[in-house]
Amino acid sequence: MLHIQDLRIHFRDAAPGKDAVKGISLDMAEGEILGLVGESGSGKTVTAMALSSLLSNAKTEMTGKIIFDGKDIFNTSREELRAMRGSDICVVFQEPMTSMDPVMRIGPQIEESLLIHTDLSAQERKEKALQAMADAELPDPELIYNKYPHELSGGMLQRCMIAAAIISEPKLLICDEPTTALDVTIQEGILALLKKINREKGTGILFISHNLHVVRKLCSRVAVMCRGELIEEGPVDEVFLNPQQDYTKRLIAAIPTRRKRG
Repeated sequence: MLHIQDLRIHFRDAAPGKDAVKGISLDMAEGEILGLVGESGSGKTVTAMALSSLLSNAKTEMTGKIIFDGKDIFNTSREELRAMRGSDICVVFQEPMTSMDPVMRIGPQIEESLLIHTDLSAQERKEKALQAMADAELPDPELIYNKYPHELSGGMLQRCMIAAAIISEPKLLICDEPTTALDVTIQEGILALLKKINREKGTGILFISHNLHVVRKLCSRVAVMCRGELIEEGPVDEVFLNPQQDYTKRLIAAIPTRRKRG
């Protein structure tokens, strides 16, 4: 479904040779859950923004190839990219409160991609929104549909963001640190929801995180980035049990462990 070949990303205001992403190559199968991990500044989020065509051509130089579902992202028109983004590729960001319009009710925000990409009537859009909210396991979708973002908890807002992302039944869902701002209990619920979406809808998920503990719970395969380079990849258990790179070993060693009380 996704093929990345020798992807390089350079911000035009950065020093020559200081690429944010340094020639990475990576493949992702249809319906796969792939974890992309690394510390802040590793290049993982910039890579995701390139995949979803969210980087400005005026501010970045990109070379290499990104092939999604047979289409070359770098040789696709703006109109096609706009149609692809929000229908075939959707993104769930870390902070739903800053991603949502505070003065707009939840329902219309969830419907937004349908308004842009389909000719559905207002009633049809609402029906799909309520179904997406139910799929995201939001309690009482009819009630939440008419609420404003500030009236919901962080966990419920993140589920609303997921509902907005899956309403168009995308082939690829990019989740950029979607559980970082949530407490552990709510985090577990979001991970379970993503697994359910993957299992029931066959949606491929690219899960970006600095937290290898979370990645191990959700993903079947993991790719590790460090300073713009892809340094290690493989099945999650294989990488966790037998990491090859010192950087990966340090990330794994930093995972908190529960100590039994004596």
